[in-house]
Amino acid sequence: MRRSRIVVFVSSVLLAVGTALTGAAAAQAAETAATSYVALGDSYSSGVGTGSYISSSGDCKRSTKAYPYLWAAANSPSSFSFNACSGARTDDVLSGQLGPLNSGTGLVSISVGGNDAGFADVMTTCVLSSDSGCIDRINTARAYVDSTLPGKLDSVYSAIRTRAPSARVVVLGYPRFYKLGTTCLGLSETKRSAINAASDHLNSAIATRAAAHGFVFGDVRTTFTGHELCSGSAWLNSVNWLNIGESYHPTVNGQSGGYLPVLNSND
Repeated sequence: MRRSRIVVFVSSVLLAVGTALTGAAAAQAAETAATSYVALGDSYSSGVGTGSYISSSGDCKRSTKAYPYLWAAANSPSSFSFNACSGARTDDVLSGQLGPLNSGTGLVSISVGGNDAGFADVMTTCVLSSDSGCIDRINTARAYVDSTLPGKLDSVYSAIRTRAPSARVVVLGYPRFYKLGTTCLGLSETKRSAINAASDHLNSAIATRAAAHGFVFGDVRTTFTGHELCSGSAWLNSVNWLNIGESYHPTVNGQSGGYLPVLNSND
């Protein structure tokens, strides 16, 4: 009889724990489904480099292969506003992307700052000029990141928080572009190393300002490790002379394997 009572008691405890866990999981799933999601930012968030562009997005080149679209497809938020746009700078986000934000917004993702720092011109200069010319242009970009970009980011982040006071905001960074110490056609090791260091410098500035606003910084350098250019398994497009705008942007695998897991772990 005593053994039977113990078995009944243990079974009851296990059933209660199982019910609680199931209820928690259901509640979490319901919360995810109820989240209103707004995706802001530049070409790394719009999905340039992956194709499958949504025709109505025009020059913004929003792709169904971009991490915001993939997250929305997997999580079925109550609403999804995909406002990220190719070429966007901080001022563009402020002037043209914040409309969908409101007190009901639950999740915001954003990548911005690279275009402000002159990303496209840096890469063009480094491809076409000498090592010294490349490094000079990078140093100019680094000076901008130190002097001007923090204030620009503050303006964007403050505006997001004002319009979406309850949202969880995930600020996505940028990958390192090159695997170093390998034999690789194209840019010299000097240029590749300087570009990587500049990316780290930019990420550091973005992470610092995001933290100051209570936002989460999503560091994609870890997920892209082993998938840089010159790695043999790159998740970034190299120079594409037929479609230069897609150069140095994440591939389909870069969006699904590099960016999406970072958003998933921080949403």
